[in-house]
Amino acid sequence: MVGLNFEKPITELEKKIQELKNFILEKKIDLSSEVKRLEDKLLTLKEDTYSNLTAWQKVQIARHPQRPYSLDYISILMSDFIELHGDRVFGDDKAMICGIAKLDNQKIAFIGHQKGRDTKENLKRNFGCSHPEGYRKALRVMQLAEKFGLPIIIFIDTPGAYPGIGAEERGQSQAIALNLREMIYFKVPIIATVIGEGGSGGALGIGVADRVCVLENAYYSVISPEGCAAILWKDGAKASEAAEVLKLTAQDLLKMDIIDEIIPEPLGGAHHDIQKTAQNLKEAIKRNLKELKTYAKDELLKLRYKKFRSIGAIE
Repeated sequence: MVGLNFEKPITELEKKIQELKNFILEKKIDLSSEVKRLEDKLLTLKEDTYSNLTAWQKVQIARHPQRPYSLDYISILMSDFIELHGDRVFGDDKAMICGIAKLDNQKIAFIGHQKGRDTKENLKRNFGCSHPEGYRKALRVMQLAEKFGLPIIIFIDTPGAYPGIGAEERGQSQAIALNLREMIYFKVPIIATVIGEGGSGGALGIGVADRVCVLENAYYSVISPEGCAAILWKDGAKASEAAEVLKLTAQDLLKMDIIDEIIPEPLGGAHHDIQKTAQNLKEAIKRNLKELKTYAKDELLKLRYKKFRSIGAIE
């Protein structure tokens, strides 16, 4: 398991416990009481560390290289997944996964960002940064969902939309803006969850939903902490300060009524127990979907519109 800088005391203690266990096996000595003492100390250390995380530390967990991505959750949560490719205009964006699947017995349309695990796959997935064709592909699948009455399930995990010249030439801002407009009017339930990074318009481009959830250690922000630091202080190294002032954590977002729900993660982050995280995610999706199905279509649209119009209100 790859450890982050602030997790160094935890990884060192875990290493010490493992070395002691190996010594016990080798020498056939009973030191179970010492192992128990160290394991209790480890649990306390983890609880103290992970219950007092700074905003920047949560950003680091959200970016952890072993954190589950959309395809990981699809393989656990869904069955009969059929991926759909292409925007019917330019090409197929590998940073955006779209398709049809089943969540238990419920047929759904799925849309989500996808990052890579190594350099080769990250280049293929463009580090989870979608091009305009990714957002147009997502819109195409959402239109299919509307036509066939399928709920739309969305997983957000991107540093932001790709800002390259080619993407701008092909209408990046227009593609995102079109999604924002069209998603307000779809008459099927939409549930979006930030599973890792929720960066700027790249996240919002598939984020207009009846329920917006965020995993406990994920973040959702108008700009990355590094980008904010570069603008405010002309120094990207002040990203930790920027993370605090951006109020980008799930806990801050819930207080400001920007999101609807925080989905809990195992101690240390989703990568420590993918199955448990997936189960928490599934329970939240199914619960919200059950509630949204009770609304008439017109009422669903009114509530969705009201939800986004009320964000940023000042009393």
